[in-house]
Amino acid sequence: MSGRRILVTSALPYANGHIHIGHLVEYLQTDIWARYQRLAGNRCLYVCADDTHGTAIMLRARDEDRPETEVIAEMSEAHQRDFADFDIRFDHYGSTNSESNREICHEIWASLTAAGMIQRRDVKQLFDPEKGIFLADRFVKGKCPRCGAPDQYGDSCDECGATYSASDVIDPVSTLSNTAPELRTAEHIFVEIEQLHDFLTVWTQTSDHLQPEIANFLQSNFLSDGLRDWDVSRPAPYFGFEIPDAPDNYWYVWFDAPVGYIASTKEWCDANGEELDDWWRSDDVEIHHFIGKDIVYFHALFWPAMLQTAGLNLPDRIRVHGFLTVEGAKMSKSKGTFVRARTYLDHLGPSYLRYFYASKLGAGLDDLDLHGDDLAAKVNSDLVGKVVNLASRTARFVKATGLSETYPDDGGLFEEAAAEGDRIADAYERADIAKAMRLVMALADKANVFVEKAEPWKLKKEEGRERDVQDVSTIALNLFRQIAIYLSPVLPRLQAQTGALLGRPIESWDESKTPLTGTPVAKFKPMLQRLDPKTVEAMYAASAES
Repeated sequence: MSGRRILVTSALPYANGHIHIGHLVEYLQTDIWARYQRLAGNRCLYVCADDTHGTAIMLRARDEDRPETEVIAEMSEAHQRDFADFDIRFDHYGSTNSESNREICHEIWASLTAAGMIQRRDVKQLFDPEKGIFLADRFVKGKCPRCGAPDQYGDSCDECGATYSASDVIDPVSTLSNTAPELRTAEHIFVEIEQLHDFLTVWTQTSDHLQPEIANFLQSNFLSDGLRDWDVSRPAPYFGFEIPDAPDNYWYVWFDAPVGYIASTKEWCDANGEELDDWWRSDDVEIHHFIGKDIVYFHALFWPAMLQTAGLNLPDRIRVHGFLTVEGAKMSKSKGTFVRARTYLDHLGPSYLRYFYASKLGAGLDDLDLHGDDLAAKVNSDLVGKVVNLASRTARFVKATGLSETYPDDGGLFEEAAAEGDRIADAYERADIAKAMRLVMALADKANVFVEKAEPWKLKKEEGRERDVQDVSTIALNLFRQIAIYLSPVLPRLQAQTGALLGRPIESWDESKTPLTGTPVAKFKPMLQRLDPKTVEAMYAASAES
């Protein structure tokens, strides 16, 4: 074991909706990376939680005439069920509406207050008198104050790209009541992160905490000027944590949501006899956040400012990924391409999507497209035609004899693939999963060429060639097992099936360095079935109807 201790997180899913295949890009990417770290012998803790606070949850609870706690508990159960059925393995899954989260929010708030970073001032904000609440930008629509385009949200214009305050919108309308809101004044509380401008510049620009394009984006859009004060409060009514020194004011959801990373860690520590400071105030722990490129602002500026002020560990790496398109366009409910995780699972196995995303996820910010024909082609060509094919064509020949007692001469194939494992491991480490998949499939190609040339099915028919059949099958199955080890972070079900077939569970990356010999071989059972593109079409049709 390398002795590394790693804490890894994904952005917290919001409790106001179900998990869909766009969300899964991030959770599968994170799960694959964490599984690789564990397989490589590192101690990797993967924590997550539901993001539960905010106006949207409060309004939904009102509409459904039930408490917010009931709404978020129901959604948490659904989220965790979807994640589990996609083989996403969390060490702990919590909620931002927990006492642990409240406690840590208080501690960080006390640190910000002691550092003199808290300011209060009156803010003019649109208010919906019919609903009795101040309106977040997303609940306001009207004409863009720059170009006059109609039906624009209260923070930015899709037509001209302008950004603005909701109070600047021309002829604003509340999307909650379809009435004209009023402009009212309320006290808001701000964090002056400009005080940490120099620290944030150094942290974002002179290290490898961020991808270069993200560091450049932050420099050109935010750090080149003074940082705006961060509005971290919302007046009542609001579902969230009340600010301890500001009655009837609540922390904005983006204040307490990332604190959920720490709270979820604390709950895991409490359940496992460990100390939180050993994970969030320790020099020998790495923290890796996986996020989408739409929430960089919060994770790369506000969050480090909070952690630095509170004396907590900062992330070693924030790994940012691109967005998902489906059939070449944004996901669409009317077209059936806005696919819930559960709808996908009703039609297709999780291994298909896990591999498809893995084959597309590089270390950069490129968006990835899910195309039904492409999905079927990759599954059928790579997983069925190249990988599982190695075992299905040879395992039956050694069911009676088991593998050869000594590993036969294979012309250097196993040794070459073992050496290639270092390059594959490096690609996983850098979260360039797509490169890892290309390297693995190149090995599968070579293994299949060997089997095609050796033709064990013909040798089986020749008298006195039993030993040759056993040796060829031993080589093929060992090459298959090597590939299964390299694919284990992506395909945990294939990992388990391979262990069952060859009588030895896959538990370590280093097992790819040594061939199996003399072990029994079980009866081959189907591992991955060919994917019919019509099944994908049926999934889209079901999504359109839901």
